[in-house]
Amino acid sequence: MKNYLGTVYDETKRPKNNYPYLLCKYITETILKTNKGKFVEFGCGTCEHLKIFQKLGFNVIGVDIDSNVKSYSSKIQIIINDVNKDKLKIKDNSIDIIFSKSFIEHLTSPDNFFSEAFRILKPGGKILTMVPDWESNMQIFFDDHTHKSPFTIFSLEDAYNMHGFKKVNCRLFRQLPVVWKFPIIEYFCRIISPFVPHRSKIKFLRWSKELMIIGLGEK
Repeated sequence: MKNYLGTVYDETKRPKNNYPYLLCKYITETILKTNKGKFVEFGCGTCEHLKIFQKLGFNVIGVDIDSNVKSYSSKIQIIINDVNKDKLKIKDNSIDIIFSKSFIEHLTSPDNFFSEAFRILKPGGKILTMVPDWESNMQIFFDDHTHKSPFTIFSLEDAYNMHGFKKVNCRLFRQLPVVWKFPIIEYFCRIISPFVPHRSKIKFLRWSKELMIIGLGEK
């Protein structure tokens, strides 16, 4: 059976572009406002984001359930772990930043992830979680059959608060760099999004409709 990464991230279906770099740079400069410290990505997959965060200055570690991840980068420490149920082999209070994108919706037990994230973060350390917004993705959420746990702004905020995180801020996020640069375009996206068909092949239209949630908190 073909593995998840080879199926979902097949480059014939998802050709590489500069979006990951723009996203990591935006996160580093605008949200985290630092490029220093020990940085762990859960669900690191093809290590595309980790490689960029490493170049931006972080000391990175990847965590994933799939041992095939190690074939994507030989220069990054990878920990193979099922965060649904297993304790992570990382010391308490040792990590500065925890990041995940399109990850916690795959978990049957997201609470274990949040508990482990809180355990390994240093006091004052930050957790940044990006997850599909259920309200704008519900009709396509299960196009990926490994999706298990949908989230809204409210449920993600509750998860952060229930696991002890402080300064919690969860908000909707459009995956359109032009909107990050020119925020006024956000209003245009809001107007057109109800009329955009699901699974649109036009990227601007698709990402105007299909929103992410960014959750940010501190230990």
